[in-house]
Amino acid sequence: MIRRIWSWLLRIGPWTAGGLFAAGVVFWGGFNWGMELTNTEPFCIGCHEMRVNVFEEYRHTVHYSNRSGVRATCPDCHVPKEWGPKIIRKIQASNEVLHKVLGTIDTPEKFQAHRVKLAESEWARMKANDSQECRNCHNFQFMDLTEQGRRGAKTHSRAFGAALTCIDCHKGIAHQLPPIAQEIGAPKGETTPHTPFEGALQKH
Repeated sequence: MIRRIWSWLLRIGPWTAGGLFAAGVVFWGGFNWGMELTNTEPFCIGCHEMRVNVFEEYRHTVHYSNRSGVRATCPDCHVPKEWGPKIIRKIQASNEVLHKVLGTIDTPEKFQAHRVKLAESEWARMKANDSQECRNCHNFQFMDLTEQGRRGAKTHSRAFGAALTCIDCHKGIAHQLPPIAQEIGAPKGETTPHTPFEGALQKH
């Protein structure tokens, strides 16, 4: 293989080889620049129907503003950092751009009508990848349970033992929950929570 490559390089000449290499670098750099451009909060708000609904909800949560000044933006929670999963997620997002063009959820009423389906789809995605985006900042191995409140430490310990993942319990951490059966705010025994610990951690 090395001999073939070397033979090919000699055949096309050093200037052509150098030009192809430079073109490859420019293409790869441009591609990555474009990818990162689509991974910014302004881009997310501009291309997805979220400015007046889920973005406004997020602005009132600890992920947007907190005492440490560390923020988790839209792509931090919805786009994996690893190259392969990131490309897959970007391909999936093209469907969301299509629905923006079609106007599927371009009014608050349309958005609310689709909210349960949209939320459950995202929860399922995060469940399938073991809450990969959450773990970019939060890691079970480095959690100091002694620094957590009594309820949080107890529930996290049980959740780790039950092999639960972040999204099992923290569905309401950055956006309002859609009208689904849940433990919080419902009379005891009238609804069935999604997980044994969802009620304890949903707003923690």
